[in-house]
Amino acid sequence: MGWDVTAIKVSNFGARATAVLLTGTMLAGLPVAASAQTTGQPTAPAAQTAPPPPVSVPLPPPVTRTIKTLRVEGAQRLEPETVLSYTKLRSGQVYTNETLDQAIKDLYASDLFADVIIAGAESGDIILRVRENPVINRVIFEGNKRLKEDKIKKEVKLAPRQIFTRTAVRQDVARIVELYRRQGRFAAVVEPKMVNLDQNRVDVIFEVSEGPKSKVRQINILGNVVYSDNKLREQMATKQARLITLLSSNTSYDQDRLAYDQQKLRQFYLTEGYADFRVTSAVAELTPDKKDFIITYVVEEGKRYKFGDVTVDSDIRDFDNKKLAANLGINKGDWYNAKKVETSVDSLSEAAGLFGYAFTDVNPDFLRDKETLTMGINFHIAEAKRSYIERIDVNGNTQTQDKVIRREIRLAEGDAFNSFQVKRSQDRINSLGFFQDKFEIKQTQGSAPDRVVLTANVEEKSTGELSLSAGFSSLERFIIQASIRQRNFRGKGQELRASVNYSTYSKSVELGFTEPYLFDKNIAIGGDIFRRDYNAFNFIGNQRQTTYTQVSTGFQIRSGVPLTEYVQLAARYGLSYDQVGLDQNSYFSPNPVTGVLACDPIKAGRYLCDAIGNRVTSSVGYSLIYDSLNSRLRPTAGQRAIISQDFAGLGGDVKYVRTKFEGSKFVNIGSGFIASLNVEGGYIRSLEKSRGEGIDKVRITDRFYLGEPDFRGFDIRGVGPRIQRIQYTTDATGNQTLQTDRTQFVDDALGGRAYYLSKLELEIPLPSGARELGLRPSIYVQAGALFGITRPLPTIGLCAAGTTGNNCFATVGGVVQPLVTNVLASNGDPFYTVPNIDATNPGLVTTCKVGYSATVGGTCVGSSTNTLYTSSQAPFLERFVGDSPRPRISVGGGVNWNSPFGPLRIDLAYALLKDKGDDTKLITFNVGTQF
Repeated sequence: MGWDVTAIKVSNFGARATAVLLTGTMLAGLPVAASAQTTGQPTAPAAQTAPPPPVSVPLPPPVTRTIKTLRVEGAQRLEPETVLSYTKLRSGQVYTNETLDQAIKDLYASDLFADVIIAGAESGDIILRVRENPVINRVIFEGNKRLKEDKIKKEVKLAPRQIFTRTAVRQDVARIVELYRRQGRFAAVVEPKMVNLDQNRVDVIFEVSEGPKSKVRQINILGNVVYSDNKLREQMATKQARLITLLSSNTSYDQDRLAYDQQKLRQFYLTEGYADFRVTSAVAELTPDKKDFIITYVVEEGKRYKFGDVTVDSDIRDFDNKKLAANLGINKGDWYNAKKVETSVDSLSEAAGLFGYAFTDVNPDFLRDKETLTMGINFHIAEAKRSYIERIDVNGNTQTQDKVIRREIRLAEGDAFNSFQVKRSQDRINSLGFFQDKFEIKQTQGSAPDRVVLTANVEEKSTGELSLSAGFSSLERFIIQASIRQRNFRGKGQELRASVNYSTYSKSVELGFTEPYLFDKNIAIGGDIFRRDYNAFNFIGNQRQTTYTQVSTGFQIRSGVPLTEYVQLAARYGLSYDQVGLDQNSYFSPNPVTGVLACDPIKAGRYLCDAIGNRVTSSVGYSLIYDSLNSRLRPTAGQRAIISQDFAGLGGDVKYVRTKFEGSKFVNIGSGFIASLNVEGGYIRSLEKSRGEGIDKVRITDRFYLGEPDFRGFDIRGVGPRIQRIQYTTDATGNQTLQTDRTQFVDDALGGRAYYLSKLELEIPLPSGARELGLRPSIYVQAGALFGITRPLPTIGLCAAGTTGNNCFATVGGVVQPLVTNVLASNGDPFYTVPNIDATNPGLVTTCKVGYSATVGGTCVGSSTNTLYTSSQAPFLERFVGDSPRPRISVGGGVNWNSPFGPLRIDLAYALLKDKGDDTKLITFNVGTQF
């Protein structure tokens, strides 16, 4: 509005000035014409007369005006002097139309005014009429669900008590739309609205329509002949939106990922021999509904090359070029593979680093022959000087003390550089588990060409763990766990832990502490105190029943010292008090003489009755450990071996020597495949005297056990020596026969004195989408056995032909009879039952053979002839099976999944070879969650 008024005034002034100029020009020509007429001489023809010389006409002086008065109208919040300060207008000043135009521009540029008009330009009484921009009262966001308001407020510039301008609103709309685009929501629309309030205030409302997340609907590839579209899509990080990629975040469009995928395609083709491959174009088009993207790649595959001559040319005299070339693993005639070239450069650099050359420059020179389709390569190693460690810097650690990191570094300042020791230091720091993954020690040039600065830039992660978890396990049924653990206590690398576990069949409370460097010396020391309640069990049908219970209370003290870089010696002492018992209601009967409840072998079996009792175990042990794994958390290379022995008998009630061996080796075989071999075995030898015929000198609670979860394909304690009780039953023809349904057996695992177990496993890599879900599948084959205990005496067997007894089953007519025994009173007298026909005491139990007495051994009154009161045990066959060193073998596959519900492990394993009595299991799983 102000601009229109000003334009009108400027145009009137310009018209008058133009008229004056035109009049001056016409008047200037009049003297020339008059002069020509006054002379009276004829005028020469136009064609022959020279043109008159140009006449210089002076312009009239510009019209000048002076500001007589100057005032401001319409200002509310601002003082008039403040408004005038944004212009160059002053009273008494000479002004022109350009001066007034500039004043209007200056006022608009201040962003304080919505409208500006200048009046009085003709008279010199200048009036600045302004309308101020409103003040923002509130900034409101509506419709934003995917983006929190706090995140949007950080990006927008408008805020309460600021001046409202339409330019700022447009900029903030663009910022909010960009935020949604970063989330892959390209259909997001932001509509700004303004609500006028009193006192020239406004509320600014951003109405957001978020729209759906823009997915990658289709990935098209043009120009590929050798490899299919699906094969090439597998190489990309971006995935098409499909049902199987529902939980993947890589189905959303990301411009940076588009460039990354082009590089991934190039890498794939270069590893397959296509050295001329290139992506000629990559276009991402948004569908008309702005919901999805369609990405199109145009590629040129080119010809496939093979390796030609591969040589090494070193300017360092210490190296044998021929040997270096022979060890690169590249053979002439193999298909060209850029990954092998890259690996060769790294291996040559590492080889130089082993000799102390930190900054060796290895350059591969490619000799491409397009006629023979071969690629010759010459690796040139430039001249370098041996390097020394000038300084070691540690950065980024805020909680962890410097010494915790530095003591893992295998080099010191002033040492000769060695790339192997740098790698070893890196692995040791990674194995601490205190820092983010993919940590690397950087090498930079020092103050001189032969000086190296090592920099450990760490990024700390949380090392404290406080968790409450619940889950279901095929072993323990319902599980509740609570634990607190700090793996970097006080930033000193110490470990402090406490845990409580509860399940249907086990309960425990444990406290522990470990100091890895005692008094800053390379000596580890730690200790644990514990209380563990364990219930052994067996199955009859689908019913799981407890057999013996074991309650252990004790402590252990540990210490360890390194002998070499990879060898460590650990020692320990433990003291525990074990209480082993049986359920009295199920397995106990009164002693016929004393009446005291005691374990009944017929109900429990001799092997379980022999196990019960309280005992103290005092043991000392050691372990010799070799460890060269590149990571203790998730190794991919290296090996580990442990030999350990424990001696029980330094006091206490138990005496034995237990020896164990464990070994593992991990190999990265390329393309993401990790192969591993794990072997272990053990033997326990008792140092006690014989505890009786048929009783093994090693107690049942001290023996080894084998099965799930260590031996997949077999149930928990499903391998090795066991006692089976098989009931007699009657078949369809009425003949007595042994039960054949395995689920109806009473099956008690006895453990063994010796065992071995091995597992060969291959971890299978998955595409990036599946890896994002936390899936880690593997296949494996296992072999093992558990054996070597004394054959227990049978609890009860068949009586000799034609005989009966209190400790055997009699056979009559080929039919095994139940075992009938007298029930005795506490004084050893048999109980009798009064006949039901007796008038006074029908059916009552007494110690009187004739008559009745309410007390044991009391006077018998009456004349009833009583019958013996007996108990009956159904006949069964007890057999000892599974005590064999023959290998059991299983094959299977499993997957670890970090699911939204918690860590899940599922295994499908089949027992190829098993022994008589072994319990197999096809599927096992374990799942839990934190809350």
